[in-house]
Amino acid sequence: MSLDNIRNQFDDDFDFSDNEVWGEVERDPKPELLGMTPGQRFVLAILLFFTAAIISAFCLLVAGKVALPF
Repeated sequence: MSLDNIRNQFDDDFDFSDNEVWGEVERDPKPELLGMTPGQRFVLAILLFFTAAIISAFCLLVAGKVALPF
């Protein structure tokens, strides 16, 4: 047996693809927080910000820390 025959024999043994070794790549579905799209989450964040701002301004008025300018 020559070295070329031995090398060819070993080359044939390693004929496989990466998919056979590692399997199919599974992609995660699009991550959604609470089942909302990014646009819906942005609108919710804006609404929560305005709600917090209005409630805190009302609390300052009730506590007498801020007076209306009229």
